[in-house]
Amino acid sequence: MAIEPKTTREHILSLYGHMTGIKKDIHKIKNNDLKHIHADVEKLGGKVDKIYWVLLMAVGSAILLAVDIIFR
Repeated sequence: MAIEPKTTREHILSLYGHMTGIKKDIHKIKNNDLKHIHADVEKLGGKVDKIYWVLLMAVGSAILLAVDIIFR
């Protein structure tokens, strides 16, 4: 239950307060939350690279095994 501003000046001050709150929220999101997300994505990228190399080695081993069986 908010108090409604009665004059134009009160309305402007109310809007200024809302804008200040929004700026603080945006600043918090940019400087806190996004940094954590970026760090998590970087860690995930390293894990994906490891999985990629494991799969590549498994496929390479299977191909070498198949070539060995064919040319025996």
